[in-house]
Amino acid sequence: MVSLEGKTVTLTKDTKDTKDTKERFAPASWGRPPHAVIVVDPAGTAARVDGETSLLPGVEQGMPLPDDLAWLARATAEAAASAVHRGDPEPPAVSGEFRGRRFEAHPTRCADGSVVWWLVDHTARYAAEEALTAERERTTFLAEASNVLLSSLNAERCMAATARLASGFLADAAVVVAPAEGRQLPVTRAVRGGEAVQALIAADPSTVPGLAEALKGFPPVPSRWIDPTSLPDWLVPDGFGTTVGSVVVTPLPGHGVPAGALILLRTDTRRGFSENEETFARLFAARSGAALSAARLYAEQHSITRTLMRDLLPPRLHRVHGVEFAGSYRSSDARDRVGGDFYDVHPGRTASEPSLVVLGDVCGKGLDAAVLTGKIRNTLQALMPMAGDHERVLQLLNGALLNSDNTRFATLVLASVRRAENQVHLRLTSAGHPAPLVVRNDGRVEEIPTHGSLVGALEQITAHTVGTTLLPGETCLLYTDGITEARGGPLGGELFGEERLKRALAECGGMPGEALVEHVRMLASQWLRDGGHDDLAVVAITAPQTTHLSAVDGHTRGRYTS
Repeated sequence: MVSLEGKTVTLTKDTKDTKDTKERFAPASWGRPPHAVIVVDPAGTAARVDGETSLLPGVEQGMPLPDDLAWLARATAEAAASAVHRGDPEPPAVSGEFRGRRFEAHPTRCADGSVVWWLVDHTARYAAEEALTAERERTTFLAEASNVLLSSLNAERCMAATARLASGFLADAAVVVAPAEGRQLPVTRAVRGGEAVQALIAADPSTVPGLAEALKGFPPVPSRWIDPTSLPDWLVPDGFGTTVGSVVVTPLPGHGVPAGALILLRTDTRRGFSENEETFARLFAARSGAALSAARLYAEQHSITRTLMRDLLPPRLHRVHGVEFAGSYRSSDARDRVGGDFYDVHPGRTASEPSLVVLGDVCGKGLDAAVLTGKIRNTLQALMPMAGDHERVLQLLNGALLNSDNTRFATLVLASVRRAENQVHLRLTSAGHPAPLVVRNDGRVEEIPTHGSLVGALEQITAHTVGTTLLPGETCLLYTDGITEARGGPLGGELFGEERLKRALAECGGMPGEALVEHVRMLASQWLRDGGHDDLAVVAITAPQTTHLSAVDGHTRGRYTS
């Protein structure tokens, strides 16, 4: 049953003949339907054509359907074949294309096997659905691409990800060109489904239309202006396998300066880039450029930081002029490698001249304290020629700090170290710093009674130097108050304290310097557990154990060696 112009027409399988069917569907009965209407017989011939016939150019009444409507002829034949007995349901609607339009055909079966098809033009709807689907795919791709690109701060991996993503979604192959390094271009190439390949290529970017401009950040030229046959061989990745049909060259904008250029390649078997696709390529390039620029900025900052850290970090200690030195440093913040505690060993020019050991603690912690630490260490290194006069060194350092713009002060302990025979002679001077401790071979722990005022706070300072001697196996320990003032223990708020440190050192008689430093560091860590703490620094000065060698004859006294 169908309704035409307000009339109800019932189609039954017992209609007497084709003539009756034609009369029922005569144009006078239909008026002018709002859609294209076509009656098709089982042989695929158009029995009637009416309605919006302009939608069906080339379809003539009494003539077979054009090849473009083969899908409608097949649907008619299937509908006729399925009409086996009365009461069969109407066949389902079918969809297809004809002359660039998309139709949804709704059928009504006639008794003679013909089918009346109402062709509803859904071209605009399908176009909107396809555009919406494409936009969703692009949005999803951009979101995934952003996650991939921002997951690494390595510039080379970021370039590889850019080429791989672009070749997989935007083109058949992609090339990322970074700003030139000297006379070479860093190039990353990838084909669809393959891995990115990176290389440095000695090439002139001006040989690629629009590339030199893109590397300078200028807007891209339309792809239709680029002749694919003019591309140099180095630009086409290995494995592309065919002729380049279309090219897009777009800049990769960075933070203030261009991050490079992106080149997209399609084979000659695919259509060229549309205006919308070029616009989308620029959106992707903007995200890639931002990620690349961030990666390069991070690499630059990391290089600067590494260079500065090389001078700010405490040095590795070793044996100098027959004396063993060992040290340990731990910053107050695990994120900072440097802080306010420091130590240095400045070797004497010869074994007969004393070496100068410095251990200090700058007020505060973090990067600000580390900057002042660097100034103090450089100043002390410049004062090495007068290292024999500790008080003079401290006076000059104090003046240098007072004349600078900082408002911080520091505590220090200086140790002049010289080996004579199998003994090590020390001259120790404290400037507001915890007194050094000497661990004797029998387990006694002696506190060296040196004292003085801190530096960087008052115009005049005082200092008292004390001498002592280390026998083989004995150690002098210099430490910062981060050790004794560490809060922890069973209740989490108790100070480690000097007495606990002395008791721990009393068990370390004869222990090598490195082992003693490690023991103190381990005790402090266990005491702190996961709690906060100040910077920690420890230096051990040890007289090496000596071996008594008998004389050749086995009776007379031999000599000590280390």
